[in-house]
Amino acid sequence: MSEEQPSKGDELKLFIFLTVFLAPILSIAIIGGYGFAVWMLQLLMGPPGV
Repeated sequence: MSEEQPSKGDELKLFIFLTVFLAPILSIAIIGGYGFAVWMLQLLMGPPGV
């Protein structure tokens, strides 16, 4: 079995994809999901301190 090693160009393309696209999209989705969950909890339970 001979597995083909990724070239430096492939690694660079993957790194750029991860840092430019995937990381920002994931961070926005996680923060947005948390904000949505807090918003829904406040709709059901009322604002904090009430």
